[in-house]
Amino acid sequence: MGASNPAVVTVAALHKPGRASDISPIAQYEAYRQAVSDELKAAFAGRQGMLYGMLRYHLGWNDEHGQPLDVPMALHLPGALALAVCEGLSGDYAAALPAAAGVELVHNFTLVHGEVQAGRLEAQDRPSIWWVWGPAQAINAGDGLHALGRVVVMKLSQRGVPPERTLKAVETLDRACLDLCEGQYLDLTFRDQLMVTTNDYLGMVRKKTGGLASCAAYLGALAAGESESGCAGFGEVGARLGMAWQIMRDVKDLWGERGDGMTSSNIVNKKKSLPLIHALESATPAEKRELGNVYMKRVLEPEDTARVTAILDGAGSRGFATGQAEELVGEALNELGAGDAGRERWAVMEEVAQAILAGQF
Repeated sequence: MGASNPAVVTVAALHKPGRASDISPIAQYEAYRQAVSDELKAAFAGRQGMLYGMLRYHLGWNDEHGQPLDVPMALHLPGALALAVCEGLSGDYAAALPAAAGVELVHNFTLVHGEVQAGRLEAQDRPSIWWVWGPAQAINAGDGLHALGRVVVMKLSQRGVPPERTLKAVETLDRACLDLCEGQYLDLTFRDQLMVTTNDYLGMVRKKTGGLASCAAYLGALAAGESESGCAGFGEVGARLGMAWQIMRDVKDLWGERGDGMTSSNIVNKKKSLPLIHALESATPAEKRELGNVYMKRVLEPEDTARVTAILDGAGSRGFATGQAEELVGEALNELGAGDAGRERWAVMEEVAQAILAGQF
């Protein structure tokens, strides 16, 4: 992968001044988003009924009454990764569109199920599926997204990907789904455990979020005609970027616009995010006891969430978590070979890495 002697890429070099958090995360974002949206709409063509109405609602195409909306569909990291890898290798991302659309559907399946598990009332600035149609139908909708994701990935064969490689793509997606289910199981289990180590967390997040990101990068390389070993290498790049993505999403949840944890779903749901784990490992004994007392409560009060964030600030937990994400991104880019020799070729991937660290995906 990459240059034979890739130059070390420093993460600090990716932090370009003046980049606002409310603009597209990468220069190619709109082109990628529109192309994946078109691919998905083609997959939905002719599929009618309330199940598909719920799926269109979740993707932002319709309101709860089935009326069309003029709202752009969000493109998440896995879909962008599949296209960026394929484009970096071949100069064109078109061959990877079924892969990008498929992993995007699977990611949305995890979002729908996650909303049920966390009891989140809103998703993407509107009521979540389970709040509108109930948890049972939300689970059904999530399953539908997962199944449709597999169907869409199989369309790689229509893009010139040989049948055996298309079959390998579906197998890779299925294995990634098993990994993310295992990771989600661990994540939910950790909520009932007071002591979870940093290594425990990193192992969990590699499966839960790294698994699908790894799959996306692998499929992008596969669509570009890369060898099996090359695809595996890109899968490792994707895994590390996916782990960094999850860490930065947790940081953003805790220190969003208000920065006080008052709106943090992670604290309310007692999720063991990396900043909290770091505080439990490194805070003063008194602060550890206080955190333990808070997390033993059945229901957390607003003052509890504010106090948790204050302890995390005092322990330097935000900086620790961000540092872990930066390290993972640096490792991914070095594995990619995005040094001076490959900078133009992997410019989009460097933008993806920068967007991850800026919390833009």
